[in-house]
Amino acid sequence: MSNISNNVAGVDNTFRRKFDREEYLERARERERQEEEGRSKSKAKGPPVQRKPLKHRDYEVDLESRLGKTQVVTPVAPLSQQAGYYCSVCECVVKDSANYLDHINGKKHQRALGMSMRVERASLQQVQERFEVLKKRKDLGTFTEQDLDERVLKQQLEEEERKRLRREKKKEKKEKAMEEPEIDPDVAAMMGFGGFRSSKK
Repeated sequence: MSNISNNVAGVDNTFRRKFDREEYLERARERERQEEEGRSKSKAKGPPVQRKPLKHRDYEVDLESRLGKTQVVTPVAPLSQQAGYYCSVCECVVKDSANYLDHINGKKHQRALGMSMRVERASLQQVQERFEVLKKRKDLGTFTEQDLDERVLKQQLEEEERKRLRREKKKEKKEKAMEEPEIDPDVAAMMGFGGFRSSKK
């Protein structure tokens, strides 16, 4: 067997690549330098953006203005006129009210408004002032049993008025139905029926 391996001396392997270790070491060092420069550049972007702390909305969220309305939806309409709730800050359309509220209270929307999701820490003085404001509001809103009785009486009167108006409308409708123009009996007989009224009375 050793004789066979000694006879195989003329194998041609010149087609295989020759690797130059120095060249590849130099390439590796260059790549490491570039990565290091990239890391230092990303760290030195500048100071992080300081956003204002989160604060409560000073406007009413309109969820019910288009409730029960029918709208024609076309695929070529601008975003603000498509079906759903349109956010002008983020320029997007959200399909239902629950997702719209989630979007308004979410991180992306608050960032677009320039606010972070952190709430400003209140001082003791601010909390005490807020309690005073709420106490004053509560004192103004107190009512006695007499006020409650007046409100109940007023509500009952309004309900009676509504019922009376409903009855009057019904009466007017009946009177209008009774005042239908009479049809010529000859014309009705020619057409094959006695009249336009229903058979029920």
